[in-house]
Amino acid sequence: MAVPVWSVDPRSGNQREQVAFEATAGEVDAAVRAAHAARGALADRDVRIALLRAAAEELTADGERIRATADAETALGQVRLTGELGRTTGQLLSFADEIEDGGYLDVIIDHADDSLAPPRPDLRRYKIPVGVVAVYAASNFPLAFSVPGGDTASALAAGCPVVVKAHPDHPATSELAGAALRRAAVRVGLPAEVVTVLHGFEAGVELVKHPLVSAAGFTGSVRGGRALFDAAAARPTPIPFHGELGSLNPVVVTERAAAERADEIGAGLAGSMTLGVGQFCTKPGLVLVPAGEPGDALVAALAKAVADVAPGVLLDGRMRDAFVAGVAARAELDGVQAPVAAGGDEERKVAPGFLTVDGERLTSAGDHDLLLEECFGPLTVVVRYADAEQLTVLLGRFPGNLTATLHLGADEAGDPAGQGAQLLAALTPLAGRVLVNGWPTGVAVTPAQQHGGPYPASTSGSTSVGATAIERWLRPVSYQSAPAALLPPELRDDNPLGVPRRVNGTRQV
Repeated sequence: MAVPVWSVDPRSGNQREQVAFEATAGEVDAAVRAAHAARGALADRDVRIALLRAAAEELTADGERIRATADAETALGQVRLTGELGRTTGQLLSFADEIEDGGYLDVIIDHADDSLAPPRPDLRRYKIPVGVVAVYAASNFPLAFSVPGGDTASALAAGCPVVVKAHPDHPATSELAGAALRRAAVRVGLPAEVVTVLHGFEAGVELVKHPLVSAAGFTGSVRGGRALFDAAAARPTPIPFHGELGSLNPVVVTERAAAERADEIGAGLAGSMTLGVGQFCTKPGLVLVPAGEPGDALVAALAKAVADVAPGVLLDGRMRDAFVAGVAARAELDGVQAPVAAGGDEERKVAPGFLTVDGERLTSAGDHDLLLEECFGPLTVVVRYADAEQLTVLLGRFPGNLTATLHLGADEAGDPAGQGAQLLAALTPLAGRVLVNGWPTGVAVTPAQQHGGPYPASTSGSTSVGATAIERWLRPVSYQSAPAALLPPELRDDNPLGVPRRVNGTRQV
């Protein structure tokens, strides 16, 4: 029996409309096989460039309807969604530019040299697409990390057809975005099946198990991501699973920083932890603040700023219930205080807040380890550390993260042998992106970006944001002593496509 998929208004909890039906195992199989058959059509780099640019145009043209639908399904608001749509189209255009440049192919040519011991044969190396990619959409970014988001854009750029498992929080938005991508494909002469959108939990499980799926990208919870990661590894032929699962995003504030900028740091932390009703994967979820007067002033500034933030609506009722329960469980721990209490109200909204606890409670394993787990929503935990020694112990207990942030005093930032440098070195193993005197929410889409980190932040060492995200969907191959006439154009000596490459150890452009 077909199971309907409904769009739900998170502001009221009421169903809006039936959008689709959950995909059956047979429909998953058909979608993957159609995507697999479309691989050859994506081989032409110029066609992929045209596809990505056409996709940005189609999303922009239908932007008003897409934003309105996304707001109705997520309550994220028009301002946020306008920015997110711009980011989404910008990602598509930036990947088009990356493909046009050709550097992503990482071409390396070593000519034969009989004078070496042992003699070197002619070797030519570049990267090729892995095949069909399964993408699992995120709840909190209905555009930038969902159907038309970075995983899809980078996979298409690499030459990989995509089958997207839509998130149940925004199925109507997913359908609109998927239709825009498919229109773009047809516009440039590609089969629409280079992008397919599916719905349903079981469809997601079937997708990662399908023998013609070659890799997967996921953004979501630790529990869901780990289950899919394990399924990807347990296949007869395991596949790469690039998952973003969860992150605490710790912040360290030194005593000098607190003494110099207590009000500024308190206000900045409040803004970052409540941005998007605390539903960013880079939300600072735990902050290490020194004990004593400078730290007290910072906590007071944080309390004032958080108290001024209005309650908001989370993405769905399940997340709201989990947030309220998570706050309550943490607040009940011994020694935990709530200067500004977070929680839910009768209008389906949640109020932001924060908890404080003495650092001694977290220096060894115990019930307080719950504070080291992400609580999705507008809550952060302030841990008051006694001294540098205790701070070191606390940092040693943190799991892997997407980000880690350090706030330093003015003189600490300029001393390469001082505490600032030592703390920066201590934070580096904990995260993929380390910030100094800033806030982690807001992820720039740029080639130098690293959006990923040690487990459980992600399941691989790659990034899901920025130009190098394309590397997840490529694999290297070398041709040895292949006749020139049979080589791909990118590997020929005359370089007809003008691809950047390294020849006999010398980089050429």
